[in-house]
Amino acid sequence: MSVIPGAQENNVVLLDKLVPENIRLTNSNSSGKEFENAEKTVNAFLRKWSIAGASVAIAKDGKLIFARGFGYADTASITETQPYNQFRIASISKLVTAIAIMKLSEDGKLSLNDKVFGVDGILNDPYFSEPKDKRVYSITVAQLLGHEGGWSQQYGDQMFMPVLIAQKLGVKLPIDTKTIVRFALNKRLQYTPGSGKSYSNLGYSVLGLVVEKVAGMPYEEYCKKAIFEPLGIYDMKIAGNLISERNPFEVTYYEPDDVLLKPSVYGTGEMLKPSYGGNDIKSLGAAGAWLATAPDLMRLLLAVDGFSTRPDILNDQSIRFMTDNNNGFAPIGWKGTIIDGTWYRTGSFPGSAGMMKRQSDGISWVVLFNSSAWNGPDIYSYINNMMYKVLARISPWPDSDYDLFRYSIPVPLNINISEYSSR
Repeated sequence: MSVIPGAQENNVVLLDKLVPENIRLTNSNSSGKEFENAEKTVNAFLRKWSIAGASVAIAKDGKLIFARGFGYADTASITETQPYNQFRIASISKLVTAIAIMKLSEDGKLSLNDKVFGVDGILNDPYFSEPKDKRVYSITVAQLLGHEGGWSQQYGDQMFMPVLIAQKLGVKLPIDTKTIVRFALNKRLQYTPGSGKSYSNLGYSVLGLVVEKVAGMPYEEYCKKAIFEPLGIYDMKIAGNLISERNPFEVTYYEPDDVLLKPSVYGTGEMLKPSYGGNDIKSLGAAGAWLATAPDLMRLLLAVDGFSTRPDILNDQSIRFMTDNNNGFAPIGWKGTIIDGTWYRTGSFPGSAGMMKRQSDGISWVVLFNSSAWNGPDIYSYINNMMYKVLARISPWPDSDYDLFRYSIPVPLNINISEYSSR
């Protein structure tokens, strides 16, 4: 039997006892000859861009037909990547947050037109009661969803300057999301809310606070209960900052050798890699802090893709609002929604990158990396081209009744023995 790393410390059960080998999703489940040429394409991509490890999931007509790890989850221990390995998904997290807001809206807990700040706003906490720019009081939930809240990155991204914020506010490191928002409210907006659009990590972090206030529970807990568990997703969680906080099946992250070190977000004075302590992932929260496997992200994608092959977790009206560019807010949660029915979401963070795509032909895919490439954000066009070749080289396609989701059973991998035995 194989023991989950850290099992003795975390009091978790044996992997083989909880998820028997015959129903566990591993690389062996996608090792057929029909995938050989496709796999060669991915491996060549990893070699070309010096990427340590990757996880790829492909679905057709609502069924998971391919889920495989490539390269190494950890190069030091020569641990091969498997479909159950978790990756930081960075800004793909925004899709999770958008779904959470839309779910609260469907349940009548909030309106997308609700004001966020001010006496009549959702976040009417005195902590946020004295913004420098009174235009803040006009910001709505919908404007934050559509990156129209009035903030830009003209003077840098507020979510990645913890040391400066701590100095300016006279507080100790590490700082939390609320502290970052308070710092932002001490500055003037870059434009009037609703009059423009500028990608904002800050805006989505604020939405995480909105979820907490309206749901009456932590953002992470609400997403797990309202979104993930109904979909059979039990292993998505907020990531840690340090390698010592790595989850049992989480990959190790790799950056270029010449990466610029940053001061520790814990105020220790150390100079650290951005992927491990130089950036504060936890404070990103709803904007980019989720950890996930590629098959779990595929479950999520298929639950908001608008196709009838699997039931969606949101209603048609919510999905249209998130994807119809004619409404003035979309794309919401997604990075892009094209009129031909193609929707995609990307995410990058030092040491990781990912992309998920819903195609109009019923095919969807997820790609996750545990390495930074030198070409930075431009890597998404290369990922897209890689997957175009991968899909073209699957021959023949599996039968229509073939579905790997049957191997990925809906039970948590990291669970207390007594909790599991009581179910």
